[in-house]
Amino acid sequence: MQVVPEKLSTTRDAPAIDHGLTSLEAAERLHEFGPNDPAPARRRSGVSDLLLLFLNPLVIILLIAAVLAGFLGQLVDAIIIIVMVLIGIAINFYQTYRSQLAIERLRAQVAPTATVLRDGKWQEIPRLGVVAGDTIRLSAGDLVPADSRLATSRDLYVQQAALTGESLPVEKEAGGDESSSVPGARNRVFLGTSVVSGTAIATVVATGRRTAFGEIADRLAQRPVETAFDQGLRRFGFLIMQAVVFLVLFLIVVSVALHHDPLQSLLFAVALAVGLTPEFLPMITSVTLAKGAVVMARKKVIVKHLSAIQNFGSIDVLCSDKTGTLTSGKMVLDRSVGVSGEPDQRPLTLAFVNSKFETGIRSPLDSAILQQPSADIEGYQKCDEIPFDFERRRLSVVVERGPERLLITKGSPEGILGLIKGYEAGGIVHTIDSEILARCHQTYETLSGQGFRVLAVAYAAVAPKAAYSVADERDLLLAGFLAFGDPPLPDAREAVAALRRDGVKVKIITGDSDLVTSHICGEVGIDHGKIVLGEEIEHMSDSALAHVAGQTTVFARVSPAQKNRILLALKHRGHVVGFMGDGINDAPSLHAADVGISVSTAVDVARDAADIILLEPGLKVLHEGILEGRKAFGNVMKYLLMGTSSNFGNMLSMAGASLFLPFLPMLPTQILLNNFLYDMAQVTIPTDNVDAAYVRKPQHWDIKLIRNFMIFIGPISSVYDFLTFYVLLHFLRAGEAEFHTGWFVESLATQTLVLFIIRTNRNPLRSRPSGPLAVTTLLMVALGTALPYTPFARPLGFTPLPPLYFVFLALATVTYLALVEIAKRRLMSAPVERFRVRQ
Repeated sequence: MQVVPEKLSTTRDAPAIDHGLTSLEAAERLHEFGPNDPAPARRRSGVSDLLLLFLNPLVIILLIAAVLAGFLGQLVDAIIIIVMVLIGIAINFYQTYRSQLAIERLRAQVAPTATVLRDGKWQEIPRLGVVAGDTIRLSAGDLVPADSRLATSRDLYVQQAALTGESLPVEKEAGGDESSSVPGARNRVFLGTSVVSGTAIATVVATGRRTAFGEIADRLAQRPVETAFDQGLRRFGFLIMQAVVFLVLFLIVVSVALHHDPLQSLLFAVALAVGLTPEFLPMITSVTLAKGAVVMARKKVIVKHLSAIQNFGSIDVLCSDKTGTLTSGKMVLDRSVGVSGEPDQRPLTLAFVNSKFETGIRSPLDSAILQQPSADIEGYQKCDEIPFDFERRRLSVVVERGPERLLITKGSPEGILGLIKGYEAGGIVHTIDSEILARCHQTYETLSGQGFRVLAVAYAAVAPKAAYSVADERDLLLAGFLAFGDPPLPDAREAVAALRRDGVKVKIITGDSDLVTSHICGEVGIDHGKIVLGEEIEHMSDSALAHVAGQTTVFARVSPAQKNRILLALKHRGHVVGFMGDGINDAPSLHAADVGISVSTAVDVARDAADIILLEPGLKVLHEGILEGRKAFGNVMKYLLMGTSSNFGNMLSMAGASLFLPFLPMLPTQILLNNFLYDMAQVTIPTDNVDAAYVRKPQHWDIKLIRNFMIFIGPISSVYDFLTFYVLLHFLRAGEAEFHTGWFVESLATQTLVLFIIRTNRNPLRSRPSGPLAVTTLLMVALGTALPYTPFARPLGFTPLPPLYFVFLALATVTYLALVEIAKRRLMSAPVERFRVRQ
């Protein structure tokens, strides 16, 4: 792959490594070259967002209609239309803009960072603030923040598949050709790559679009994968658009045929289109999801992408390692033993040397080892390192002290016992035989069965040479084993039970021993049954794995690639899969899952790949986040069901009434006002309570339910509308103004109050709405009922109604709500029809 050389000159004066840039110099360069973003999103100002709301086609049509009405002398209609448009846009803008600011504040908490040398001190800053000339420090697990030239390096391996397509990490080292800037240059590291092992200090030479990754960012850029939530909104919008187009065309044809007033007919058609269009859907969705994200943040769950909230609530399978999820992840060294299980400090001494000199990510096991006092390690010097990988499951360092050069290896017992030719006991080296080998296996299996994490420690004398490889890990002498305790979290059993109760199956996918995993799972209440091992998965086809993955709760000794296969197999079976990971090799699995979940203490690579970041580890925090995701989705669904039920029925009634009435069934300004008050009642849906029963199971887009609400609930509304027409015309002998007024009040009351029915799957008398929702709903109905008796009545075309009408209105509203409740229960008890996005 060709990469355009960096545009920023590398001859710029570089600061001394021991001082770095000053804050003033960095600020000047940031102002000159801009933020370190290779593909910056086009950000709009608040004014631009506000102006864009006026470019909505329906808003433009309404404003044109208002201008026409004004020119033709209908100033009242023109003013009413303009006022309602302005109020609607103001509310939409305020709510949406406030939600966006809240989300940006949350994202800033988990934004990528870099370690830079500023004002002579190492400090952590947002990656966007890195500038050319900065001195940066890199270690295993870091994302490289910008194109940089290595000043010093130590056993540095970088994964740069995003630039070169190479699947394996490549070694980098300081020195070499200073002018080379292609990804193959050994003395350069690049934005978009990550450190697999080793450490380095480097000088930034290019940032943002001037980086190698920035040169190809536009070509690599693609639309984000459409989530089930996004696809559901799109399909809902298409359904409404079809209904709008059909009814508007129908009205135009009828108006022409019946020789209605052209301007009034046009305004009526436009008003009907506005009434059918859920213009507040983006705002309601944004505010609801943002509110959910803010609540989740209070519970230590940060959402990076709003649409991930719905998928988070839809999770029915959660895959995770046991460490840091079921257990604290804080390892404590319990014992150091010889091959037969007898206490022996030799394994600890060798492991201490290995951990001290390794340059990969320090695991909790290394931290536990280095916390131990150890003697006889002075004088060791590191010669080389053979990094850890998930195939070998071990790490080796080569050290030298005096004339002695040793290769010291520590790792999983399975990864080491096959390489030993002898063992050490009491300072004496012995040859291994089948009996001793069986005793070794028994020792570590006994420790594993007691719930201990076990490392084997071995060594070999090696001859001096320039570099060492995996081939040198042979003919080892086993020193013994280290056993680490990592007890279950106090609330792990309760959290697992709560997730199971709420429809989420917890599956453990770990690289650890099946014996250790079995012990821990037993302590936290996970019935693991048969544990499937990585070596078994290796020989399974994808179809066979899909079957096994659905039946299995625990997978042990699996590699990162096998984790990926398990997740894809579960998704293939129709599950919404969450994966929780925090390591370098978890990034592919975090991408593959429907919802990638990591923790704030994870390596940069994992946090960057995740959709959700937990500020505290453990399943309890995760469980609370899932419930909040379900609540947010539930409130969005309320608005959608309202838009496809009573509102649609009322618009259908208007179209039908225009066939037989000698006048328009409702004046255009009255339709707009009716729709405006109806929308105002729903603005507070994001604050509504969600039934406990609703959050007790994963929630998905139910296309059948949305469609059925339109087909069955909508016509019920139309039946009551036509009943109102009959009562107004034949019993109350209503004229045109009385008819408009009577239907305005009835349609607003029924389509608004039905929210109390639709908002819950339960009996509405036993499910309390939130205070704000109850207030806005009742207030809008009261306001609509009172309008005919106010000074605004005449300009709006309203007239007072007789007392008998309100007797009918009370009976009609109560019976309508009762019928909708019956229909709702039948519809919501029907089987769910859901869809998944094709990956």
